Amino acid sequence: MKKVMVCLFVLSLALGLTAFAQEASASQNSNMSQTQSDQMGAQAPLMTLKGTVKAEGDKVTFVNDKDGKSWDVMNPEELKGHDGHHVQLSAHVYADKNSIQVMSVKMVKGDSMKKDSMSK
Repeated sequence: MKKVMVCLFVLSLALGLTAFAQEASASQNSNMSQTQSDQMGAQAPLMTLKGTVKAEGDKVTFVNDKDGKSWDVMNPEELKGHDGHHVQLSAHVYADKNSIQVMSVKMVKGDSMKKDSMSK
């Protein structure tokens, strides 16, 4: 009976240590990915941009009003349904990759009406 109790104790101790090691590893990986995300955000400043969304197949680009520069969109699902619209974006700008990561999108009101009335 003593052998069975000792075996059960050792088994429960081993399972407990294994579970603890897995949780510590997962926590460490989570902290590491958060740190990497923070570093990427620090390298790419968050900016507010106004411009037009253009979609060609799966590729979505954003053309900035200020300088006419075209940016590739890293997360095109954020701009789904905005093709051809004039919008204001809050986005991380990766100048070295010529791309942006969209954080939020707002439709710009009134600008399209002004452009249409000017062209008539």
